[in-house]
Amino acid sequence: MEDNFKYLNVEDLIPYENNPRNNDGAVDFVAKSIEEFGFKVPIVVDKNNIVVAGHTRLKASKKLGLEKVPVIIADDLSDEKIKAFRLADNKVAELAQWDEDALKVEMEQIAMDMQQFGFDEELEEKVEEGSAYTNRIEVPFYEPTGNDTSLKELVDTSKRDALTLEIQQADIPEDVQEFLIMASQRHLVFDYRNIADYYSNASEEVQDLMERSALVIIDFDDAIKNGYVKLADNITELIPDEDR
Repeated sequence: MEDNFKYLNVEDLIPYENNPRNNDGAVDFVAKSIEEFGFKVPIVVDKNNIVVAGHTRLKASKKLGLEKVPVIIADDLSDEKIKAFRLADNKVAELAQWDEDALKVEMEQIAMDMQQFGFDEELEEKVEEGSAYTNRIEVPFYEPTGNDTSLKELVDTSKRDALTLEIQQADIPEDVQEFLIMASQRHLVFDYRNIADYYSNASEEVQDLMERSALVIIDFDDAIKNGYVKLADNITELIPDEDR
């Protein structure tokens, strides 16, 4: 088998003229996969370097400007078996189906944008909706406007205050009351755009404390240098709409 594995020039590989598979829509995704992971699945050709399996990978290779690619030469197959394998290789892929539960588990552990490899946006949204805890962190950049923002404009305390009052008036043990008052803090609604303005005008000591409180997340390499503040307002997405 090792004798049949080679690196051949892309220009020496010949697409099968009667390839029944329309693969143009997948070329960009395969090219992205090769860029990200390397060329891990060889192209299969016959003894005349005509492609048996891997037309999409060949097109992606040309798109990426690759000079040589890994190739397996299927010179042990008859012409009939070459034709049969060419069809079978594509057909069996169609018959496989995703186990959505298993796929969801895998996707939740990947921070990479899988849409670049052909997974649709709807699937990724379903995965994220099903888990509040995910490695996918997409926080926006907020550029301070220079406005002089007051502390009152940074957070809406109305729901927290109303619930705290209700807890204080309830006929419950004091230790339970204290615990519920602490828990009521989750009803605070932070305005991260205003926080960006307040942060930009604050003293270094206050800025440091805001960063340590996770009100502001800074990319120390270039965010401060460029005057940008990176804020995690996706925290609010974890709170049900009715609690905001």
